[in-house]
Amino acid sequence: MKTKLKKGQTVKLIVGVDKGKTGEIIKLFPKEYSALIKGINVKKKHQKPTKEQKGGIVNIEKPVHLSNLKVMNENKSSKVNKKTEIKSLKNKNKVEQKISKKNTNVKKNIKKTKSKKK
Repeated sequence: MKTKLKKGQTVKLIVGVDKGKTGEIIKLFPKEYSALIKGINVKKKHQKPTKEQKGGIVNIEKPVHLSNLKVMNENKSSKVNKKTEIKSLKNKNKVEQKISKKNTNVKKNIKKTKSKKK
């Protein structure tokens, strides 16, 4: 299968135990449609001693399916953030306007009740 991901790109994990973590692609497996990402999906492997290596528990990064990854582009993500910030600012302004209208109405009602008491 064809992929848009390349070795060295920064990606974010969408689902799983390490959800939300970002890392760099170390190696792609296009036939299995998966990739190794630095610091993500780290598992422990119990290794027997051999003549070349000591035995013990070793941390190994396991492949992650590409459908669980999201490409992190600073340009595209900042545009989305700007749009959401603008929307949130507009909503905040609307709420502030409603609150200020309520406050002025309350102040008017207080003045009316004080003038009636006198």
